[in-house]
Amino acid sequence: MNTVQPTNSPMLDHSVLIVMVNYRSAKLAVNSLRSLASQVESVPGTRVAIVDNASGDDSLQVISTAIEQEGWSSWATLMPSPLNGGYAYGNNYAIRPALESDNPPAYYWLLNPDTVVRPGALQALVDFMQANPKAGLCGSRFEEADGKPWRIAFRFPSIWSELDHGLRLGAVSKLLSKWATVRWMGDQPAEVDWMPGASMMIRREVFESIGLMDEEYFLYFEETDFCLQAKRAGWSFWYVPESCVMHIAGQSTGVTVRTDKPKRLPQYWFDSRRRYFVKNHGRLYAALVDAVWVVGFVLWRGRRVIQRKPDSDPPQLLQDFLNNSAIFRPGVPTKSFPT
Repeated sequence: MNTVQPTNSPMLDHSVLIVMVNYRSAKLAVNSLRSLASQVESVPGTRVAIVDNASGDDSLQVISTAIEQEGWSSWATLMPSPLNGGYAYGNNYAIRPALESDNPPAYYWLLNPDTVVRPGALQALVDFMQANPKAGLCGSRFEEADGKPWRIAFRFPSIWSELDHGLRLGAVSKLLSKWATVRWMGDQPAEVDWMPGASMMIRREVFESIGLMDEEYFLYFEETDFCLQAKRAGWSFWYVPESCVMHIAGQSTGVTVRTDKPKRLPQYWFDSRRRYFVKNHGRLYAALVDAVWVVGFVLWRGRRVIQRKPDSDPPQLLQDFLNNSAIFRPGVPTKSFPT
């Protein structure tokens, strides 16, 4: 599952390792590092690994210069990877040697470069993990750049959530509310299925029990898959609102910017989705899920035209979905790269 060889980087014998995967978003990464500086100092034994996923632009120069000029070299290390292998690959590139070190960190905080860490966010996650030894993972409360709350977590995808997602009918959504993928959160800690990998802390023992992230995902569904494996192994995931992170969603991927007109979904999104369902639930279930979504989506598109609602779907979504459905494409797909 994880074929990348360990790096020879001289680092990672500390209690907290923050991993940031950069791909052509160096200025955002530097801004995120700047927000981390005071927090790293307040939590002794914290290091940051910035993995550059073969950006091919000036990212290495921009980030390395910032580390030197800002005086961050005592806690921040830039790790160039040989290829853009995706989100799981990039995180594993830093986590693997840390786990194999003589004194591996106790906690691993996965943090997107398009984030700004609010004061106390790191300490809140560490405090929660130390106070709750059965919690294997935890995540932050998010807010948008203008300070608007984005208190969100997710349930694992299922046939019912896919019906709801395709059909988009209020009465049906109410009936299926406890299966809806999106879960809006409050101001208290709560156990959830999974949260975005933009800010996710993982206990070392979780990796020791289930392994690293599945690198056959290029992007999307890899954190969902990882959290499902952790749950099946007996670990819980908790939403920790005391930890707040500003996240400009989609800025580091260019796919899911919330304020933009939807773009056509890339091939790797469909491959990742199909891999998740076939790998974890079998081809028959995956095909049934796809059929339910298609029926619901066709009904939604007809209703949208009749009711003259705006078209908010990605271009060619139905065609692309059918071309990549488990109904017609058996087996667990392997990783596809951006074209």
